[in-house]
Amino acid sequence: MTARIYSAVARFSAIVLLCLGAGIAQAGDSDANAAASLRAKYDDLQDRLSRNQFHRPLYLDSSETPDSVTGDIYARVNYPFATVRAGLNNPGDWCDILILHINTKYCRASAGSPGAVLNVSIGRKYDEPLEKAYRVDFAYRVAAQSANYLQVRLNADAGPFSTRDYRIALEAIPLESGRTFIHFSYSFSYGLAGRLALEVYLATIGRSKVGFAVAGTGADGQPLHIGGIRGLVERNTMRYYLAIDAFLEAMSLPPQERLEKRLHEWFTAIERYPRQLHEMEQGEYLDMKRKEYLRQQSEVQSHRPDRRPAAAGRNQPAAYVS
Repeated sequence: MTARIYSAVARFSAIVLLCLGAGIAQAGDSDANAAASLRAKYDDLQDRLSRNQFHRPLYLDSSETPDSVTGDIYARVNYPFATVRAGLNNPGDWCDILILHINTKYCRASAGSPGAVLNVSIGRKYDEPLEKAYRVDFAYRVAAQSANYLQVRLNADAGPFSTRDYRIALEAIPLESGRTFIHFSYSFSYGLAGRLALEVYLATIGRSKVGFAVAGTGADGQPLHIGGIRGLVERNTMRYYLAIDAFLEAMSLPPQERLEKRLHEWFTAIERYPRQLHEMEQGEYLDMKRKEYLRQQSEVQSHRPDRRPAAAGRNQPAAYVS
């Protein structure tokens, strides 16, 4: 009887281990396929990474449907994959990245179900109280992590003025000579109300703003850059990517020196593209971000409950897009 019980337990254990092993193999295969696909993309983009308007190994693409818009950046960076993986797989570090963006007023990583949540406040490109900002809660997940592949996802169901389905994704693979290839994606969706609000902004305050894609040539022979919602998503995709790059650049410094390095690196980077990204002078940006970072750190250290309204400023679309 005892022998039969042990035999049954052994068979059951073997089945469980087999199933678990199959699951692990499938996950490994999936990561390997994703890494191989990203490597193939890197090989395909060699010419565009070498020669482009950005004067750095970077390729920007965007697309638009009737109810959504997406921006994608592919870039080769001079950081080892181990550095990229260590720097981008922690939710708190993503708050240090997101706060660099001019419209991010606050970010706090907290425990959620089933994982971490980034409580982000989005507001005007000026210093303002948090109660006037709009809160967006991003579910944070490290979707894949191995010696040769990293994938991180941030998803939010709702955003300012009837936008929804915010998706931020990053994947990375190691390259030769201690470099890394990164794919960063930023997208959101909108219904009729959201599209109308965006179009009002783009027809008024944002009417002179453009993206990076070239739509043609003007009478003066200069390139005409795309505008509209695609231009908007291209600008913000670039801002977020440059924030990631600034964060990685500062990782080699002592912790007490990293904030200033990130702030200066990010501002210097966006000023290389003034037609698309210039919004304020350096002194104004640095002063605003130092205050916001101190406020953010004070909130995190004190663990005070977040009492900010979940939908402040819903009717002020110009506050949240640049």
